[in-house]
Amino acid sequence: MTSKLDQLRDITTVVADTGDIEAVARLKPVDCTTNPTIVLKALGTPMFADAIKEAISWGKKQGGSSNTVAAAVADRLAISVGAALSKLVPGRVSTEVDADLSFDTDASIAKARGIIASYKERGIERDRVLIKLASSWEGIRAAEILQKEGIDCNLTLLFSKAQAVACADAKAFLISPFVGRILDWYKKSTGKDYTAEEDPGVQSVRDIYNYYKAHDIKTIVMGASFRNVGEIEALAGCDRLTISPALLDELANDQGTLVRKLSPDAKKAEPKIEIDEKTFRWMMNEDAMATEKLAEGIRAFGKDLTALRTMVQKELQLAAA
Repeated sequence: MTSKLDQLRDITTVVADTGDIEAVARLKPVDCTTNPTIVLKALGTPMFADAIKEAISWGKKQGGSSNTVAAAVADRLAISVGAALSKLVPGRVSTEVDADLSFDTDASIAKARGIIASYKERGIERDRVLIKLASSWEGIRAAEILQKEGIDCNLTLLFSKAQAVACADAKAFLISPFVGRILDWYKKSTGKDYTAEEDPGVQSVRDIYNYYKAHDIKTIVMGASFRNVGEIEALAGCDRLTISPALLDELANDQGTLVRKLSPDAKKAEPKIEIDEKTFRWMMNEDAMATEKLAEGIRAFGKDLTALRTMVQKELQLAAA
């Protein structure tokens, strides 16, 4: 009997949600996703010591305020992590636009173009990269413009159908609907435990997946943010799933039978949702969970982005001493 991970790979594209180079080399996912939290953790390992030295040396030669230079070095380090991961996967690496730009469409577009240019300087073309943007109204609008330029986007921090429909209308390449963070909210709100089939996060992704297939929407659905393998198994057959190394290992060590739960052939008809900015904001306002988790996610990524820039500033100061 093959492992559940191998069975999952037969029906779903498996993506690693990590910056752990050794784990990626061992688990051999198709794609990798990163975010400020993952980048910060990766840079804390010995593997990126040389990349930090190179980026600090580069930063010393740049002009501008200390904050501007620190931000530029932090960007360079994020690209270094992504570039290292790109050598290990055959597919795409997702790199995130700064969280503090989540409500600025023009600045998000400029940052995304800069990320693509930085990868190209290292010989990595845009077809190997996904630009991650928060699924705010402004982030979705940025994705709409970037997609028209041939820059594929991964819309993250997605917790609701309103966000998913808006992303589809923008023709986003891929969305990352979160599962575990939705479960976290409902467990805290209700005090209940949920089985995998009852899991509100699982149900949310299933609903989005069915809506996309029912309306022949090409945007890829990639379930993310898992708390346990039960959630993953409940979404077996989803277009893609991005999974942490610990849960990938758990699936690799399980020789049981994996049952397919999602299939484009099993879609159910449902009405098309028309969404504009006013409708989007109202639907989000009516969904306390999605509103709170989107804001919380942006704050958390912003905090880790600040931590990364602070670390860079300290290294620059040491290098100048």
